[in-house]
Amino acid sequence: MFKKILIANRGEIACRVAATARRMAVKTVAVYSDADAAAKHVQACDEAVHIGGSAPEDSYLRWERIIEAAKATGAQAIHPGYGFLSENEAFASACLEAGLVFIGPPASAIRAMGLKAQSKQLMEKAGVPLVPGYHGADQAPALLAREAGRIGYPVLIKASAGGGGKGMRTVDKAEDFAAALASCQREARNSFGDEAVLVEKYVTRPRHIEIQVFGDSQGNYVYLFERDCSVQRRHQKVLEEAPAPGMTPALRKQMGEAAVAAARAVNYVGAGTVEFIVEQAKSVDSSRGDSMNFFFMEMNTRLQVEHPVTEAITGLDLVEWQLRVACGEPLPLRQEQLRIDGHAIEARICAENPDNNFLPATGTLRVYRKPECSSFERAPVRIDDGVREGDAISPYYDSMIAKLIVHADTREQALARLDEALAATHIVGLATNVQFLRHVVQSRSFAQADLDTALIPREAAVLFNQQPVGLELAAAAAVAQTLLDEQALEGNDPFSRRDGWRSHGVATRRLEFQFGGEQAKAQLVTSHDGGLQLTVNGRSFPLTFRRQGSGLEIGHGDQRTRALIYTLGETDHVFTARGAAQIVSIDLLAHAGEGVAEGGRLTAPMPGKVVSFSVKAGDKVSKGQALAVMEAMKMEHTIAAPADGTVAELLYAPGDQVAEGAELLKIAV
Repeated sequence: MFKKILIANRGEIACRVAATARRMAVKTVAVYSDADAAAKHVQACDEAVHIGGSAPEDSYLRWERIIEAAKATGAQAIHPGYGFLSENEAFASACLEAGLVFIGPPASAIRAMGLKAQSKQLMEKAGVPLVPGYHGADQAPALLAREAGRIGYPVLIKASAGGGGKGMRTVDKAEDFAAALASCQREARNSFGDEAVLVEKYVTRPRHIEIQVFGDSQGNYVYLFERDCSVQRRHQKVLEEAPAPGMTPALRKQMGEAAVAAARAVNYVGAGTVEFIVEQAKSVDSSRGDSMNFFFMEMNTRLQVEHPVTEAITGLDLVEWQLRVACGEPLPLRQEQLRIDGHAIEARICAENPDNNFLPATGTLRVYRKPECSSFERAPVRIDDGVREGDAISPYYDSMIAKLIVHADTREQALARLDEALAATHIVGLATNVQFLRHVVQSRSFAQADLDTALIPREAAVLFNQQPVGLELAAAAAVAQTLLDEQALEGNDPFSRRDGWRSHGVATRRLEFQFGGEQAKAQLVTSHDGGLQLTVNGRSFPLTFRRQGSGLEIGHGDQRTRALIYTLGETDHVFTARGAAQIVSIDLLAHAGEGVAEGGRLTAPMPGKVVSFSVKAGDKVSKGQALAVMEAMKMEHTIAAPADGTVAELLYAPGDQVAEGAELLKIAV
């Protein structure tokens, strides 16, 4: 076994690899950028080497610096994690030339599977089923458009060198093809340095099911069963589970053997994932339900983000397998020795705003509280992360904060455990998708395993802009917290009391809140005996509260609710079993004299780079019209006009970096 390895990555996956290495008594070396000088993964390793600036191209993508760090620290091998250099054949070759072991497949396998078009030609020869499409070298836009017409709309344009949902667009009609192609090529060029694309038939009601494969240097192969990754947004995975609901033993064997054939075709060594699109077609015999046909999509020549669900159902440590295979050892188990135990689901917790088209968010984790869980090892509840409370989520890297993995005997038990764990995950300081994930888990489609890649848009009515806490409970929680905070300031002097006590009559206190983007008026009445009556938007109910552990038990009307409340400035972040909410207590005196926000301008919703403007000064624009494209957290985002008007001035040029809230252009309305 290796004595020391360098981990050429950051965040959660670097911490994950370090945890297994520590258990195996293997020393680790971290690398870090300027932004990550105090990051969790740096502290998780035995040594650390600074490799450059905050942007990935100045640090984590500079493989020559990483190799220098490995040689300088005496590391024998490099684990690339996922993303960054994990599927870079030049890096894998450079490691070999430097006398270092690349803990991954041979460069030849990365090359063979790295370009989607060529890989599909290989798979066709290996007898692996393919989706109808165009995978040719001629990238002339006119030819691609003709091929799309030949295949038949809707079609899917995909970056040939891509992955992770980048450089991918669904096109429903011919008139939209040219714009979608240009956007795909631009995103592919920026993310992978290669703008080549392929065009495929977009399968209706598709499921995304992938097979985990492993190979060793002795020519042995196994498949560690499947993961269903159908729940996606922007072609990026949101929830993953294993085993796939509805999977039959016969289909599992068929898909597993096809995945092994794919790996064998490129002499694969190490951990890899063969991804399939699965078409669900109604059987002619209604008693047989849906039948499923599968087609090769791509092979990811690395460890996947969602590998913990496979670890949960097999009881294996896939990183340990990677290290053993990279050392030249044979696979620890044969196919007939592998078993499925129970059901596992992974939820990706990301810094983003689902109600605003999943716009990435940046900020500081002012509060980061987790349920009782393990980290980087199998357990009923497991959370793998690379951040701590107080850390910043920057615009330089992926928006994922953590992975929450649950394991139980059945899918129903796993669903309940996942919802409970999400309810106990409290994050304050920036927008996250935690509550959105709870809505997905509770949705009819997911609960009943009615899965396909369109689940999120299909269930949009119950997934977005939900307020399960409600104004009354949120206001009751905010008032209770305010009163407790005021009581903490009271002294022994009775004149310091802040409860509105008086010798007769009642004390009335007028309040104003902002909740769900709307203003709400409230009134709190304290009676002579100390009883409280809260009126919110005209509806009155008695209010009681008492401390319960680290939270409060709040009585509002005839209901009792336990809540944890975190206050930042004027905003109370309220977490309950039914959901979470934010409510702003408006100090009318403090805000006196403030005017309404000035209109007629457009600002950046996040830090990032201006990619392009589609208008110029003097152009007339309509509300909702696309005006600019920004790039942040490895994805492109279209900026639309907030109102009708005329473009008065462009304040930046393509390529400029802008801060969150920066005015991009002016519109005269």
